[in-house]
Amino acid sequence: MFNFVFAQRNDSRPWPNSAPMMSNPHESYHGMGDEYPWIVPCRLLLYAADHGYPVNISYLDEPVPDHAFYPIGLGWFDYSIDYFAMLPEQARELLVQKKLTVLFYYHEGDNPALEKVRLDTLCNEHNLPVDCYKFISGNTLADDLPGFVYFPDHELFYWRNSVVWNGQVQPGGKPHLEPRSRQFTALSRLHKWWRATVISYLHREGWLSNSYWSYNTISMGDRPEDNPIELWCFNQLDDYIEQFVAGAPYTCDQQTATEHNSHWLFNAEHFEDAYCNLVLETMYDAEQSERAFLSEKVFKPIRHGQPFIVFGTVDSLKTLRRLGYRTFDHAIDNSYDSELNNTDRFIKTIQQVKRLTDTDLHAWYLSCLDDVQHNQQLFTASKYNRLETLCQQLTVDLNAV
Repeated sequence: MFNFVFAQRNDSRPWPNSAPMMSNPHESYHGMGDEYPWIVPCRLLLYAADHGYPVNISYLDEPVPDHAFYPIGLGWFDYSIDYFAMLPEQARELLVQKKLTVLFYYHEGDNPALEKVRLDTLCNEHNLPVDCYKFISGNTLADDLPGFVYFPDHELFYWRNSVVWNGQVQPGGKPHLEPRSRQFTALSRLHKWWRATVISYLHREGWLSNSYWSYNTISMGDRPEDNPIELWCFNQLDDYIEQFVAGAPYTCDQQTATEHNSHWLFNAEHFEDAYCNLVLETMYDAEQSERAFLSEKVFKPIRHGQPFIVFGTVDSLKTLRRLGYRTFDHAIDNSYDSELNNTDRFIKTIQQVKRLTDTDLHAWYLSCLDDVQHNQQLFTASKYNRLETLCQQLTVDLNAV
């Protein structure tokens, strides 16, 4: 059981810890986290409700139960914020007494080693023990850091958005065996220069000519110098990328950019009429952490019945296997996944795309069918055990006076 402690109530609900009060708190919490200090509701509460995992809710003005957490949902980790200064004085006193532990819940894949340095520094500044907090991260490096735990948030996030949404069962059943008209699906929602490198290369080689593919121009400030792939290795690719991006956006459906960002919207033909999904993940090197981060992007083909090749962080496939998924190792040379050098990993990954362009993809897909169906069944199954494992990891040494 998760024992969560909150500072404030909002009607019958706990108000997200450290979040500023909204103008109309009685409405949905939609939009919370879009502004400073980027605090959001802790998604563990939603996942526990989805999968029937027990949660006990109490408040600072009540007796604190054993193994109690003070959850803080992070929409974005901001190094300028003093997270411990935002705590009520009563909560800080309970931290010192080891009767309460702050639980930072962060679904993103930023480098958790850097976040640990910042939080430990803040603990020292406030005369708090450095074990007064736990940190859940979407980056697998978390498992190597004291007090940090990796959790595949986006698996449960997309489960929530695709298996049952507002009580309606979504599409994505048993995959059909009929021939498909397209080779690949390659969708890119936000502009990043490494993604532009991938799509531009595939486009230049003509490997997307019979595919569902897209490239959007909406950017979050990514700069050409942020590209972890070294372009000098490829003949005049930098010029081609500039021309390609200048001609964007490129679309393969009628949805708006806002609709593309709505994870519960499902375009069936992208998955049911193409053989292989070329996943352009959120990160390619995860802030030099040399570890993996998985977003909903890789769980979409898993959910909707496609084999996949991942353009993403090192050990992405290794992490999926750790979670119980199959990665079509008999049908794809997945050695690219363990290549630490970003440029070499890109080269090895595109070599696998090239190999598939010369393959009978219908026969290839049928050879992947057992793994496809295994993945779908695992994805749609209850995530109770994921939450139970997380709870055990968090409480194994908790509140030891």
